[in-house]
Amino acid sequence: MNHHENTHTISVLVENEFGVLARVSGMFAGRGFNIDALSVAPTPDPRVSRMTIITHGNALIIEQILKQLNRLIDVLKVIDVSSEACVRRELMLVKLRLNDKNKAELAKLADEAHGKIVDASDPRIQILEFVGEHQEMEGILKKLQPFEILEVVRTGNIAMQKGKNVLMPFPGEAVG
Repeated sequence: MNHHENTHTISVLVENEFGVLARVSGMFAGRGFNIDALSVAPTPDPRVSRMTIITHGNALIIEQILKQLNRLIDVLKVIDVSSEACVRRELMLVKLRLNDKNKAELAKLADEAHGKIVDASDPRIQILEFVGEHQEMEGILKKLQPFEILEVVRTGNIAMQKGKNVLMPFPGEAVG
């Protein structure tokens, strides 16, 4: 039995119904599992939403999470995409206090990290936006430590399988 804990990315298709999010998060809380990040968005089918859940645990815990999710009535499909070839992205907004000395240095850092300034309405405060993989966001935060960080907001990872693999809610649906 593997006791080593790993981070897992789980994609879940759910019926777009009132209370689904509460039932999913309640299942985690009720069994002592932790959600590290959670993203929910509609799909092209208005009856279906897609959740991306980031959690961690050993193989037994992840197996239990997948089984419990599959038992929920509003859940249509569950896939652990952790070991799949995926495109993974996270959005991060960082609000920083500036001074005359660090303004140019911050602009250079943002440019190097492919970030952009999304608000500079106050000359002493800027909000920067960064998009990338989770580890990139961690690295950017470390580089921003010398600046005065006022706030950080992150989405957590979202993931989509590469190639022809498509998470479809109903069996028999395929993409050519």
